[in-house]
Amino acid sequence: MSVRELTHFIGGKHVAGTSGRFGDVFEPSTGEVQARVPLATKAEIEAAIVNAEEAQKEWGSWNPQKRVRVLMRFVQLVQDNMDELAALLSSEHGKTIPDARGDVQRGLEVIEVCLGAAHMLKGEFTDSAGTGIDVYSMRQPLGVVAGITPFNFPAMIPLWKAGPALASGNAFVLKPSERDPSVPLRLAELFLEAGLPAGVFNVVNGDKESVDVLLEDPRIKAVGFVGSTPIAQYIYETAAKNGKRAQCFGGAKNHAIIMPDADMDQVADALVGAAYGAAGERCMALSVAVPVGEETADRLVAKLTERIADLRVGPGTDEKADFGPLVTADARDRVHGYIAKGVEEGAELVVDGRDFVLAGHENGFFSGPTLFDKVTPGMSIYLEEIFGPVLTVVRAADYEEALRLPTEHEYGNGVAIFTRDGDTARDFTRRVEVGMVGVNVPIPVPIAYYTFGGWKASGFGDLNQHGPDAFRFYTKTKTVTQRFPSGVKEGDIEGAHVADTDHFVIPTMD
Repeated sequence: MSVRELTHFIGGKHVAGTSGRFGDVFEPSTGEVQARVPLATKAEIEAAIVNAEEAQKEWGSWNPQKRVRVLMRFVQLVQDNMDELAALLSSEHGKTIPDARGDVQRGLEVIEVCLGAAHMLKGEFTDSAGTGIDVYSMRQPLGVVAGITPFNFPAMIPLWKAGPALASGNAFVLKPSERDPSVPLRLAELFLEAGLPAGVFNVVNGDKESVDVLLEDPRIKAVGFVGSTPIAQYIYETAAKNGKRAQCFGGAKNHAIIMPDADMDQVADALVGAAYGAAGERCMALSVAVPVGEETADRLVAKLTERIADLRVGPGTDEKADFGPLVTADARDRVHGYIAKGVEEGAELVVDGRDFVLAGHENGFFSGPTLFDKVTPGMSIYLEEIFGPVLTVVRAADYEEALRLPTEHEYGNGVAIFTRDGDTARDFTRRVEVGMVGVNVPIPVPIAYYTFGGWKASGFGDLNQHGPDAFRFYTKTKTVTQRFPSGVKEGDIEGAHVADTDHFVIPTMD
Protein backbone atom coordinates (compact mmCIF):
# COMPACT_ATOMS: atom_id res chain seq x y z
CA MET A 1 0.00 0.00 0.00
CA SER A 2 1.41 3.39 -1.00
CA VAL A 3 1.46 5.84 1.91
CA ARG A 4 -0.24 9.19 1.30
CA GLU A 5 1.23 12.42 2.63
CA LEU A 6 -1.50 14.59 4.14
CA THR A 7 -1.45 18.36 4.63
CA HIS A 8 -2.99 21.20 6.56
CA PHE A 9 -5.63 23.45 4.94
CA ILE A 10 -4.83 27.11 5.62
CA GLY A 11 -6.08 30.18 3.80
CA GLY A 12 -7.95 28.12 1.23
CA LYS A 13 -4.94 26.01 0.24
CA HIS A 14 -3.36 22.68 1.13
CA VAL A 15 -0.16 23.42 3.03
CA ALA A 16 2.55 20.81 3.63
CA GLY A 17 3.68 20.34 7.20
CA THR A 18 7.09 21.69 8.20
CA SER A 19 7.55 20.29 11.71
CA GLY A 20 9.10 16.99 10.64
CA ARG A 21 6.73 15.29 13.08
CA PHE A 22 4.07 12.95 11.72
CA GLY A 23 1.33 10.64 12.92
CA ASP A 24 0.42 7.36 11.25
CA VAL A 25 -3.06 6.91 9.81
CA PHE A 26 -3.96 3.22 9.62
CA GLU A 27 -6.31 1.10 7.55
CA PRO A 28 -7.98 -0.59 10.55
CA SER A 29 -9.15 -3.65 8.62
CA THR A 30 -5.61 -4.60 7.60
CA GLY A 31 -3.43 -2.86 10.18
CA GLU A 32 -1.39 -1.16 7.46
CA VAL A 33 -0.28 2.47 7.50
CA GLN A 34 -2.10 4.24 4.68
CA ALA A 35 -1.14 7.87 5.32
CA ARG A 36 1.07 10.17 7.34
CA VAL A 37 -0.42 13.29 8.87
CA PRO A 38 1.82 16.25 9.76
CA LEU A 39 1.68 17.56 13.31
CA ALA A 40 1.58 21.34 13.19
CA THR A 41 4.11 23.78 14.58
CA LYS A 42 3.11 26.84 16.56
CA ALA A 43 3.85 28.94 13.48
CA GLU A 44 1.47 26.87 11.35
CA ILE A 45 -1.32 27.22 13.90
CA GLU A 46 -0.70 30.94 14.06
CA ALA A 47 -0.79 31.17 10.25
CA ALA A 48 -4.24 29.58 10.30
CA ILE A 49 -5.37 32.06 12.96
CA VAL A 50 -4.03 35.03 10.99
CA ASN A 51 -5.81 33.86 7.84
CA ALA A 52 -9.00 33.26 9.77
CA GLU A 53 -8.88 36.65 11.48
CA GLU A 54 -8.47 38.48 8.17
CA ALA A 55 -11.10 36.44 6.32
CA GLN A 56 -13.65 36.83 9.13
CA LYS A 57 -13.86 40.58 8.54
CA GLU A 58 -15.51 40.03 5.17
CA TRP A 59 -17.48 36.92 6.14
CA GLY A 60 -18.84 38.52 9.31
CA SER A 61 -20.03 41.55 7.33
CA TRP A 62 -22.22 39.42 5.06
CA ASN A 63 -25.89 39.31 5.93
CA PRO A 64 -27.15 35.96 7.27
CA GLN A 65 -29.00 35.06 4.07
CA LYS A 66 -25.84 35.45 2.01
CA ARG A 67 -23.89 33.23 4.39
CA VAL A 68 -26.69 30.67 4.32
CA ARG A 69 -26.53 30.43 0.54
CA VAL A 70 -22.95 29.18 0.89
CA LEU A 71 -24.10 26.56 3.38
CA MET A 72 -26.90 25.52 1.01
CA ARG A 73 -24.39 24.91 -1.76
CA PHE A 74 -22.16 23.05 0.69
CA VAL A 75 -25.01 20.69 1.64
CA GLN A 76 -25.57 19.86 -2.02
CA LEU A 77 -21.86 19.29 -2.65
CA VAL A 78 -21.60 16.92 0.32
CA GLN A 79 -24.60 14.98 -0.91
CA ASP A 80 -23.10 14.80 -4.40
CA ASN A 81 -19.85 13.43 -2.93
CA MET A 82 -21.41 11.16 -0.30
CA ASP A 83 -20.00 7.92 -1.74
CA GLU A 84 -16.45 9.29 -1.75
CA LEU A 85 -16.73 10.75 1.75
CA ALA A 86 -18.20 7.56 3.22
CA ALA A 87 -15.51 5.38 1.65
CA LEU A 88 -12.75 7.69 2.85
CA LEU A 89 -14.19 7.84 6.35
CA SER A 90 -14.60 4.08 6.54
CA SER A 91 -11.06 3.45 5.34
CA GLU A 92 -9.53 5.49 8.18
CA HIS A 93 -11.99 4.89 11.01
CA GLY A 94 -13.06 1.31 10.29
CA LYS A 95 -16.82 1.80 10.61
CA THR A 96 -19.00 0.24 7.93
CA ILE A 97 -19.95 2.19 4.81
CA PRO A 98 -23.61 2.56 5.90
CA ASP A 99 -22.44 3.79 9.31
CA ALA A 100 -20.01 6.19 7.63
CA ARG A 101 -22.86 7.58 5.54
CA GLY A 102 -24.80 8.13 8.75
CA ASP A 103 -21.81 9.98 10.22
CA VAL A 104 -21.83 12.44 7.31
CA GLN A 105 -25.62 12.71 7.20
CA ARG A 106 -25.95 13.56 10.90
CA GLY A 107 -23.46 16.36 10.36
CA LEU A 108 -25.45 17.65 7.39
CA GLU A 109 -28.62 17.75 9.48
CA VAL A 110 -27.01 20.37 11.72
CA ILE A 111 -25.91 22.36 8.67
CA GLU A 112 -29.52 22.20 7.41
CA VAL A 113 -30.77 23.67 10.70
CA CYS A 114 -28.18 26.42 10.26
CA LEU A 115 -29.96 27.44 7.07
CA GLY A 116 -32.36 29.16 9.45
CA ALA A 117 -29.57 31.34 10.82
CA ALA A 118 -31.40 34.58 9.97
CA HIS A 119 -34.10 33.57 12.45
CA MET A 120 -31.65 32.22 15.05
CA LEU A 121 -29.65 35.45 15.02
CA LYS A 122 -32.57 37.81 15.52
CA GLY A 123 -32.32 40.02 18.55
CA GLU A 124 -35.09 41.44 20.74
CA PHE A 125 -36.89 44.79 20.58
CA THR A 126 -38.93 46.70 23.13
CA ASP A 127 -40.84 49.74 21.94
CA SER A 128 -41.19 52.57 24.46
CA ALA A 129 -39.25 50.99 27.31
CA GLY A 130 -39.27 54.53 28.69
CA THR A 131 -40.71 57.79 27.42
CA GLY A 132 -39.47 57.99 23.84
CA ILE A 133 -36.90 55.27 24.52
CA ASP A 134 -36.55 51.96 22.69
CA VAL A 135 -34.32 49.05 23.69
CA TYR A 136 -33.08 46.38 21.33
CA SER A 137 -30.40 43.71 21.19
CA MET A 138 -28.32 42.22 18.41
CA ARG A 139 -26.25 39.06 18.10
CA GLN A 140 -22.77 39.53 16.67
CA PRO A 141 -20.05 37.00 15.83
CA LEU A 142 -17.21 36.39 18.27
CA GLY A 143 -14.50 36.48 15.57
CA VAL A 144 -12.24 33.43 15.27
CA VAL A 145 -13.29 30.23 17.05
CA ALA A 146 -11.81 26.73 17.17
CA GLY A 147 -13.01 23.14 17.24
CA ILE A 148 -11.04 20.17 18.61
CA THR A 149 -12.81 17.02 17.49
CA PRO A 150 -12.47 13.26 18.11
CA PHE A 151 -11.76 10.29 15.85
CA ASN A 152 -15.08 8.50 16.31
CA PHE A 153 -17.16 10.94 14.22
CA PRO A 154 -14.72 12.60 11.81
CA ALA A 155 -17.49 14.22 9.74
CA MET A 156 -20.39 14.72 12.12
CA ILE A 157 -18.75 16.48 15.03
CA PRO A 158 -16.63 18.92 12.93
CA LEU A 159 -19.87 19.90 11.16
CA TRP A 160 -21.73 20.19 14.48
CA LYS A 161 -19.10 22.68 15.58
CA ALA A 162 -18.40 24.51 12.33
CA GLY A 163 -21.97 24.87 11.05
CA PRO A 164 -23.38 27.20 13.73
CA ALA A 165 -20.05 29.01 14.05
CA LEU A 166 -19.90 29.82 10.34
CA ALA A 167 -23.61 30.65 10.06
CA SER A 168 -23.11 33.15 12.90
CA GLY A 169 -20.37 34.94 10.98
CA ASN A 170 -17.28 33.54 12.68
CA ALA A 171 -14.15 32.09 11.08
CA PHE A 172 -13.25 28.58 12.18
CA VAL A 173 -10.01 26.72 12.91
CA LEU A 174 -10.47 22.95 13.14
CA LYS A 175 -8.02 20.61 14.84
CA PRO A 176 -9.39 17.15 13.95
CA SER A 177 -8.20 13.83 15.28
CA GLU A 178 -4.87 12.79 13.81
CA ARG A 179 -6.22 9.22 13.54
CA ASP A 180 -8.64 9.97 10.67
CA PRO A 181 -8.06 13.48 9.29
CA SER A 182 -8.82 13.01 5.58
CA VAL A 183 -12.56 13.66 5.71
CA PRO A 184 -12.15 17.03 7.50
CA LEU A 185 -9.62 18.04 4.84
CA ARG A 186 -12.07 17.07 2.11
CA LEU A 187 -14.86 19.02 3.82
CA ALA A 188 -12.59 22.08 3.78
CA GLU A 189 -12.28 21.72 0.00
CA LEU A 190 -16.06 21.48 -0.36
CA PHE A 191 -16.62 24.58 1.78
CA LEU A 192 -14.29 26.49 -0.53
CA GLU A 193 -16.04 25.12 -3.61
CA ALA A 194 -19.39 26.20 -2.13
CA GLY A 195 -18.19 29.81 -2.01
CA LEU A 196 -16.85 30.17 1.52
CA PRO A 197 -14.12 32.84 1.38
CA ALA A 198 -10.60 31.43 1.67
CA GLY A 199 -9.41 31.44 5.27
CA VAL A 200 -12.82 31.26 6.90
CA PHE A 201 -12.46 27.50 7.45
CA ASN A 202 -8.99 26.14 8.22
CA VAL A 203 -7.79 22.66 9.19
CA VAL A 204 -4.60 22.18 11.20
CA ASN A 205 -3.53 18.69 12.18
CA GLY A 206 -1.67 18.14 15.40
CA ASP A 207 -1.44 16.85 18.93
CA LYS A 208 -1.44 18.44 22.39
CA GLU A 209 1.14 21.02 21.29
CA SER A 210 -1.31 22.30 18.69
CA VAL A 211 -4.20 22.23 21.13
CA ASP A 212 -2.31 24.33 23.65
CA VAL A 213 -1.57 27.00 21.03
CA LEU A 214 -5.29 27.28 20.26
CA LEU A 215 -6.11 27.46 23.97
CA GLU A 216 -3.56 30.16 24.71
CA ASP A 217 -3.80 32.43 21.66
CA PRO A 218 -5.95 35.48 22.54
CA ARG A 219 -7.29 35.72 18.97
CA ILE A 220 -9.24 32.48 19.49
CA LYS A 221 -12.41 33.58 21.27
CA ALA A 222 -14.11 30.23 21.86
CA VAL A 223 -13.23 26.53 21.81
CA GLY A 224 -15.46 23.52 21.30
CA PHE A 225 -14.26 20.01 22.17
CA VAL A 226 -15.52 16.42 22.22
CA GLY A 227 -13.42 13.57 23.62
CA SER A 228 -12.48 11.93 26.90
CA THR A 229 -13.43 13.50 30.22
CA PRO A 230 -9.88 14.21 31.49
CA ILE A 231 -9.03 16.09 28.28
CA ALA A 232 -12.42 17.85 28.24
CA GLN A 233 -11.80 19.11 31.75
CA TYR A 234 -8.25 20.21 30.85
CA ILE A 235 -9.44 22.11 27.79
CA TYR A 236 -12.32 23.70 29.67
CA GLU A 237 -10.11 24.89 32.53
CA THR A 238 -7.29 26.08 30.27
CA ALA A 239 -9.66 27.93 27.95
CA ALA A 240 -11.39 29.62 30.89
CA LYS A 241 -8.03 30.63 32.38
CA ASN A 242 -7.24 32.30 29.06
CA GLY A 243 -10.55 34.16 28.91
CA LYS A 244 -12.23 32.00 26.27
CA ARG A 245 -15.66 30.50 26.03
CA ALA A 246 -15.51 26.72 26.17
CA GLN A 247 -17.97 23.99 25.32
CA CYS A 248 -16.42 20.62 26.19
CA PHE A 249 -18.01 17.18 26.16
CA GLY A 250 -16.39 14.13 27.71
CA GLY A 251 -16.92 10.43 28.35
CA ALA A 252 -20.05 8.41 28.98
CA LYS A 253 -21.44 5.27 30.53
CA ASN A 254 -24.93 5.06 29.10
CA HIS A 255 -27.44 2.79 30.83
CA ALA A 256 -30.52 1.01 29.50
CA ILE A 257 -33.16 0.24 32.13
CA ILE A 258 -35.29 -2.77 31.17
CA MET A 259 -38.57 -3.08 33.06
CA PRO A 260 -40.32 -6.47 33.38
CA ASP A 261 -43.16 -5.32 31.08
CA ALA A 262 -40.83 -4.38 28.19
CA ASP A 263 -41.00 -6.14 24.82
CA MET A 264 -37.89 -8.30 25.28
CA ASP A 265 -37.36 -8.97 21.58
CA GLN A 266 -37.44 -5.24 20.85
CA VAL A 267 -35.06 -4.61 23.75
CA ALA A 268 -32.57 -7.26 22.62
CA ASP A 269 -32.56 -5.95 19.05
CA ALA A 270 -32.13 -2.36 20.26
CA LEU A 271 -29.33 -3.22 22.68
CA VAL A 272 -27.34 -5.21 20.12
CA GLY A 273 -27.39 -2.27 17.71
CA ALA A 274 -26.75 0.38 20.36
CA ALA A 275 -23.96 -1.50 22.15
CA TYR A 276 -22.05 -3.01 19.23
CA GLY A 277 -22.69 -0.64 16.34
CA ALA A 278 -19.54 1.22 15.19
CA ALA A 279 -17.63 -1.30 17.38
CA GLY A 280 -18.91 0.57 20.43
CA GLU A 281 -16.82 3.64 19.56
CA ARG A 282 -19.68 6.07 20.21
CA CYS A 283 -20.17 8.38 23.17
CA MET A 284 -23.87 7.49 23.00
CA ALA A 285 -23.37 3.71 22.87
CA LEU A 286 -25.50 1.82 25.40
CA SER A 287 -22.84 -0.06 27.32
CA VAL A 288 -24.78 -0.99 30.49
CA ALA A 289 -28.03 -2.98 30.51
CA VAL A 290 -29.98 -2.87 33.77
CA PRO A 291 -32.77 -5.46 33.82
CA VAL A 292 -35.17 -5.14 36.76
CA GLY A 293 -35.70 -8.48 38.48
CA GLU A 294 -33.95 -11.82 38.08
CA GLU A 295 -36.52 -13.19 35.63
CA THR A 296 -36.16 -10.13 33.39
CA ALA A 297 -32.38 -10.47 33.55
CA ASP A 298 -32.39 -14.16 32.63
CA ARG A 299 -34.70 -13.58 29.68
CA LEU A 300 -32.63 -10.63 28.47
CA VAL A 301 -29.25 -12.39 28.67
CA ALA A 302 -30.64 -15.41 26.81
CA LYS A 303 -31.97 -13.25 23.96
CA LEU A 304 -28.80 -11.16 23.78
CA THR A 305 -26.66 -14.29 23.58
CA GLU A 306 -28.73 -15.57 20.64
CA ARG A 307 -28.45 -12.32 18.73
CA ILE A 308 -24.75 -11.84 19.41
CA ALA A 309 -24.07 -15.21 17.80
CA ASP A 310 -25.58 -13.87 14.57
CA LEU A 311 -23.61 -10.63 14.47
CA ARG A 312 -21.32 -10.22 11.48
CA VAL A 313 -17.96 -8.50 12.04
CA GLY A 314 -16.09 -7.46 8.92
CA PRO A 315 -14.15 -4.74 7.13
CA GLY A 316 -15.90 -1.45 6.49
CA THR A 317 -16.37 -2.36 2.85
CA ASP A 318 -18.52 -5.37 3.80
CA GLU A 319 -22.03 -4.02 3.32
CA LYS A 320 -23.46 -6.91 5.36
CA ALA A 321 -21.20 -6.38 8.38
CA ASP A 322 -22.83 -5.20 11.60
CA PHE A 323 -19.62 -3.50 12.69
CA GLY A 324 -15.98 -3.26 11.73
CA PRO A 325 -12.61 -3.02 13.46
CA LEU A 326 -11.51 -0.61 16.15
CA VAL A 327 -9.60 2.44 14.98
CA THR A 328 -6.09 1.38 16.10
CA ALA A 329 -4.23 -1.53 17.66
CA ASP A 330 -3.95 0.49 20.88
CA ALA A 331 -7.72 0.90 20.98
CA ARG A 332 -8.23 -2.83 20.50
CA ASP A 333 -5.67 -3.71 23.16
CA ARG A 334 -7.29 -1.28 25.60
CA VAL A 335 -10.67 -2.98 25.11
CA HIS A 336 -9.15 -6.42 25.59
CA GLY A 337 -7.47 -5.19 28.75
CA TYR A 338 -10.85 -4.18 30.16
CA ILE A 339 -12.30 -7.59 29.33
CA ALA A 340 -9.46 -9.26 31.24
CA LYS A 341 -10.03 -6.90 34.15
CA GLY A 342 -13.75 -7.74 34.20
CA VAL A 343 -12.98 -11.45 34.44
CA GLU A 344 -10.44 -10.76 37.17
CA GLU A 345 -12.98 -8.72 39.16
CA GLY A 346 -15.52 -11.54 39.09
CA ALA A 347 -18.00 -10.63 36.36
CA GLU A 348 -19.52 -13.52 34.41
CA LEU A 349 -18.12 -13.55 30.87
CA VAL A 350 -20.99 -14.83 28.71
CA VAL A 351 -19.47 -14.03 25.29
CA ASP A 352 -15.75 -13.33 24.82
CA GLY A 353 -14.77 -11.29 21.77
CA ARG A 354 -11.02 -11.28 22.30
CA ASP A 355 -10.33 -14.35 20.18
CA PHE A 356 -12.11 -13.08 17.09
CA VAL A 357 -9.97 -13.30 13.93
CA LEU A 358 -11.25 -12.41 10.46
CA ALA A 359 -9.84 -14.62 7.73
CA GLY A 360 -7.78 -12.57 5.32
CA HIS A 361 -7.58 -9.69 7.80
CA GLU A 362 -5.54 -11.29 10.55
CA ASN A 363 -3.61 -8.06 11.18
CA GLY A 364 -6.71 -5.90 11.42
CA PHE A 365 -7.79 -4.26 14.67
CA PHE A 366 -10.84 -6.45 15.23
CA SER A 367 -12.56 -7.39 18.46
CA GLY A 368 -15.66 -9.52 18.50
CA PRO A 369 -18.74 -8.68 20.57
CA THR A 370 -18.35 -9.26 24.31
CA LEU A 371 -21.13 -9.71 26.88
CA PHE A 372 -20.72 -9.66 30.66
CA ASP A 373 -23.43 -10.62 33.14
CA LYS A 374 -23.66 -10.09 36.91
CA VAL A 375 -21.52 -6.98 36.85
CA THR A 376 -21.55 -4.95 40.06
CA PRO A 377 -21.27 -1.15 40.46
CA GLY A 378 -17.80 -1.35 42.01
CA MET A 379 -16.17 -3.03 39.01
CA SER A 380 -13.91 -1.13 36.62
CA ILE A 381 -15.91 -2.31 33.59
CA TYR A 382 -18.94 -0.56 35.10
CA LEU A 383 -17.27 2.59 36.33
CA GLU A 384 -15.04 3.39 33.34
CA GLU A 385 -15.72 4.04 29.68
CA ILE A 386 -14.48 1.08 27.62
CA PHE A 387 -15.27 2.51 24.15
CA GLY A 388 -15.48 -0.85 22.45
CA PRO A 389 -17.93 -3.65 21.60
CA VAL A 390 -18.56 -4.65 25.23
CA LEU A 391 -22.00 -4.79 26.88
CA THR A 392 -22.30 -5.26 30.64
CA VAL A 393 -25.41 -6.44 32.47
CA VAL A 394 -26.01 -5.09 35.98
CA ARG A 395 -29.02 -6.75 37.62
CA ALA A 396 -31.30 -4.50 39.69
CA ALA A 397 -33.72 -5.82 42.30
CA ASP A 398 -36.33 -3.13 41.68
CA TYR A 399 -37.09 0.09 39.82
CA GLU A 400 -35.63 2.39 42.47
CA GLU A 401 -32.28 0.59 42.37
CA ALA A 402 -32.29 0.76 38.57
CA LEU A 403 -32.99 4.50 38.70
CA ARG A 404 -30.15 5.11 41.17
CA LEU A 405 -27.49 3.48 38.98
CA PRO A 406 -27.37 6.10 36.16
CA THR A 407 -28.28 8.90 38.56
CA GLU A 408 -25.32 8.19 40.85
CA HIS A 409 -22.81 7.33 38.11
CA GLU A 410 -19.96 9.76 37.45
CA TYR A 411 -21.07 10.21 33.84
CA GLY A 412 -24.40 11.61 32.72
CA ASN A 413 -24.48 11.59 28.93
CA GLY A 414 -27.39 9.37 27.89
CA VAL A 415 -29.82 6.83 29.32
CA ALA A 416 -32.79 4.83 28.06
CA ILE A 417 -35.72 3.05 29.64
CA PHE A 418 -37.69 0.25 28.03
CA THR A 419 -41.24 -0.08 29.33
CA ARG A 420 -44.86 -0.09 28.18
CA ASP A 421 -45.99 1.84 31.26
CA GLY A 422 -46.41 5.58 30.76
CA ASP A 423 -46.33 6.42 34.46
CA THR A 424 -42.99 4.64 34.91
CA ALA A 425 -41.53 6.33 31.84
CA ARG A 426 -42.69 9.77 32.96
CA ASP A 427 -41.33 9.29 36.47
CA PHE A 428 -38.01 8.10 35.07
CA THR A 429 -37.54 10.96 32.60
CA ARG A 430 -38.21 13.53 35.34
CA ARG A 431 -36.03 12.00 38.09
CA VAL A 432 -32.98 10.53 36.36
CA GLU A 433 -29.86 12.72 36.58
CA VAL A 434 -28.71 12.38 32.96
CA GLY A 435 -28.69 14.91 30.13
CA MET A 436 -30.36 12.92 27.34
CA VAL A 437 -33.09 10.34 27.90
CA GLY A 438 -34.70 7.80 25.58
CA VAL A 439 -38.02 6.04 26.16
CA ASN A 440 -37.95 2.83 24.13
CA VAL A 441 -35.29 4.61 22.06
CA PRO A 442 -31.84 3.04 22.51
CA ILE A 443 -29.65 5.95 21.41
CA PRO A 444 -31.34 9.15 22.60
CA VAL A 445 -29.48 11.63 20.39
CA PRO A 446 -31.78 14.63 19.88
CA ILE A 447 -32.65 15.77 16.39
CA ALA A 448 -30.56 18.65 15.13
CA TYR A 449 -32.87 21.52 16.12
CA TYR A 450 -32.70 20.47 19.78
CA THR A 451 -29.46 20.57 21.74
CA PHE A 452 -27.06 17.73 22.51
CA GLY A 453 -25.24 17.58 25.81
CA GLY A 454 -24.54 15.47 28.88
CA TRP A 455 -24.44 16.23 32.59
CA LYS A 456 -21.88 15.71 35.33
CA ALA A 457 -18.47 14.50 34.08
CA SER A 458 -19.86 14.16 30.55
CA GLY A 459 -20.09 17.89 29.93
CA PHE A 460 -18.26 21.10 30.85
CA GLY A 461 -19.76 24.48 29.99
CA ASP A 462 -23.12 26.22 30.14
CA LEU A 463 -24.32 25.62 26.58
CA ASN A 464 -24.83 22.46 24.54
CA GLN A 465 -24.04 21.48 20.97
CA HIS A 466 -26.27 22.33 17.99
CA GLY A 467 -29.78 23.75 18.24
CA PRO A 468 -30.38 27.23 19.71
CA ASP A 469 -27.58 26.80 22.28
CA ALA A 470 -24.98 26.68 19.51
CA PHE A 471 -25.98 30.10 18.18
CA ARG A 472 -25.86 31.52 21.71
CA PHE A 473 -22.39 30.04 22.18
CA TYR A 474 -20.95 31.44 18.94
CA THR A 475 -22.35 34.97 19.29
CA LYS A 476 -22.13 37.84 21.74
CA THR A 477 -25.15 39.97 22.59
CA LYS A 478 -25.06 43.74 22.32
CA THR A 479 -27.95 45.68 23.85
CA VAL A 480 -28.79 49.21 22.68
CA THR A 481 -30.90 51.74 24.56
CA GLN A 482 -31.78 54.62 22.24
CA ARG A 483 -33.67 57.86 22.25
CA PHE A 484 -33.77 60.64 19.72
CA PRO A 485 -34.49 63.80 21.74
CA SER A 486 -37.32 65.94 20.49
CA GLY A 487 -36.46 69.53 19.81
CA VAL A 488 -33.07 68.73 18.27
CA LYS A 489 -33.28 69.46 14.59
CA GLU A 490 -31.31 67.56 11.99
CA GLY A 491 -27.88 69.12 11.74
CA ASP A 492 -28.25 70.96 15.04
CA ILE A 493 -25.87 68.60 16.83
CA GLU A 494 -24.40 71.42 18.95
CA GLY A 495 -27.77 71.79 20.65
CA ALA A 496 -27.62 68.30 22.14
CA HIS A 497 -25.43 68.08 25.23
CA VAL A 498 -24.59 64.87 27.02
CA ALA A 499 -25.15 66.58 30.33
CA ASP A 500 -28.64 67.70 29.34
CA THR A 501 -30.77 65.33 31.42
CA ASP A 502 -33.90 66.48 29.66
CA HIS A 503 -32.64 64.74 26.53
CA PHE A 504 -30.85 61.77 28.05
CA VAL A 505 -32.92 59.83 30.55
CA ILE A 506 -32.31 56.36 31.98
CA PRO A 507 -35.53 54.41 31.28
CA THR A 508 -37.71 53.46 34.24
CA MET A 509 -40.57 51.03 34.57
CA ASP A 510 -43.21 53.73 35.13
